[in-house]
Amino acid sequence: MERLGDRTAAGVAAAVESLIVSGELEQGVRLPTVREFAGVADSSIGTVLAAWNLLRERGLIETHRRGGTTVLGAAPAPEAPPFPGWAAVDLAQSAPDIALQPELGEALLASLGDKDLNVFGREHMTERLRAAVEPSWPFAPESWTTAGGGTEALLLATAAAAPRGSLVAVDEPLSPGFLDTLRDLDLTPIAVAADEDGPLPDALAGALAAGAVAFVFQPGAPFADRYTVTAERAAELASVIERQAADTAFWVVEDDSIGPLAGSEPPSLGAVLPERVIRIRSYCKAFGIDVRTSVLGGARELVDRSIRLRSFGVGSNSRILQNTLAHLVESHAAARSVATARAAYASRRMALLSALRREGAVARSGEQSLVVWVEVADEATAAVALAREGMYVGLGSKSFAGAVPVPLLRISVTQLPDDEERVGELARAVARAARGGAREFFD
Repeated sequence: MERLGDRTAAGVAAAVESLIVSGELEQGVRLPTVREFAGVADSSIGTVLAAWNLLRERGLIETHRRGGTTVLGAAPAPEAPPFPGWAAVDLAQSAPDIALQPELGEALLASLGDKDLNVFGREHMTERLRAAVEPSWPFAPESWTTAGGGTEALLLATAAAAPRGSLVAVDEPLSPGFLDTLRDLDLTPIAVAADEDGPLPDALAGALAAGAVAFVFQPGAPFADRYTVTAERAAELASVIERQAADTAFWVVEDDSIGPLAGSEPPSLGAVLPERVIRIRSYCKAFGIDVRTSVLGGARELVDRSIRLRSFGVGSNSRILQNTLAHLVESHAAARSVATARAAYASRRMALLSALRREGAVARSGEQSLVVWVEVADEATAAVALAREGMYVGLGSKSFAGAVPVPLLRISVTQLPDDEERVGELARAVARAARGGAREFFD
């Protein structure tokens, strides 16, 4: 019982499974009865039965009518599947590794018991979800709502903050595809340069002076080429806005696209400017794309505009999905899965950086970044060379609103194999492509 943290069925099953896998509960050991276990765990008999069923399905225990429930022992680890080839590995979009995401079954089932399920009406955010996310929100929002995935939420919030035809300040590098979103919204980006502590205050001041009406800010720096945003830098950026936009309707859209995968809560301008900031938190990379619920919290005017822009104000997320997300946010088992994924992504980033540098390539990445950036002689030539080997990467110029100082490739680390030889193979191919030298001939 000392090992038992999460008292849900999945949490109980995970705790007992860890004892079996570690050998602390040996094969043949008889477990307590369901009633005994429930009493000591201060849990329901139904929860323990569900946990035992999960363990039985995994082949870890068996139950006899007269002999009770006994441990079968840990099953041998399955052999690693064969490498599917680089074409099956996402190196461009930072799609998460679904093998590292939590199991959704219990979270979905838990959401089906809500008393308001199928009650007619639209609930932009359930009370259960608000209670789950509010304790970790970095400032007190004036209003809340939800949207589908983080990309939809970012589109809605940006459109709410900036009228068509206006200028928008953006910190770089941008998330894949966001420049296309700005073009779709008829918005012109102004690049805000950064140093090791995040976007530069002077660069933001310049964007404001040029007429920018909003700032799209990535506090978690998930695509950064070298920086992590510090709390001090966030405070400096807020001071620039207070000083230069005191009498204007200047808005800040904070895109927290990796959500729980961040090692700590990224700083927020909303701590100083809650009436100007809308923050988006996406959960797809942490919990899975089919959770399909992101949270928006902040300035009431921007939240209301975002609601009106979504399907003309009649759009809302399913209560089932919202409460599934609430369950995952509060689940200890899901938190352990997210922590495992966070560590795996960091390890893969460092493995690729080290391999590239051993090959002589110039590579860099931010401390919380999900991508590695590699300097190349020519982006298109390098990308085509890698595509011939089945390796599809992103072009650096697609993530910069301003001129790219040097040609770059963007390589996602989330789906990299945990195999030193394979990572070395990728690094050698990238280093060759980075050097360029390929020429085209007509005949």
